Amino acid sequence: MDDLDQRIVAYLQDAARSSFREIGSEVGLSAPAVKRRVDRLEADGVIRGYTAIVDPDPGAVGTEAFIELFCRSGTSPAEVREAVAGYEQVVAAYTVTGEADALIKLRTRDIPELEEVLEAISADPVTERTRSVVVLSQLLERPR
Repeated sequence: MDDLDQRIVAYLQDAARSSFREIGSEVGLSAPAVKRRVDRLEADGVIRGYTAIVDPDPGAVGTEAFIELFCRSGTSPAEVREAVAGYEQVVAAYTVTGEADALIKLRTRDIPELEEVLEAISADPVTERTRSVVVLSQLLERPR
C-alpha cells in the first residue's frame, strides 16, 4: 500500500458511502483511478468489507460489560470461541495477554440479563473463573 492507498482507506473508514469522485477529489485522483485502487485493495484483502455502524436503540436502557475469562488448563481459543459464540449478548471476544485467557464484551438489556449470561458462561466446562467490569459510560469509540 502506498500513500494514496492509505489516504483512500482512511477516507473510506470515515465515509464509506462516498462516491469514487468524492474520494478522488480528496486524494487528487480521477474517479476511475480511485475505483481501480479500491478494487485492487479489495482483491488483496486490505479492504474486507463495508458496514453500517448502528447505535443501540436510544430508548433502551443497556448494560455493557467486559468479562475476563480464565480457562481450565489446555483450553484452545477455538473452544473459547465455541463456548461464547452462542450468546447473542456477546458482541466481541478476544484472546489476550496477561492473567486472563480471553476478554469478552457483552451488551445486555439490564443487570439481571448480564448476571444470567455471566452465570451461564461461568458454568461452561472451559471456564475456571471470571472477573467482570461493568461499563458506566462510553467516553470514546472509533470504528476500525
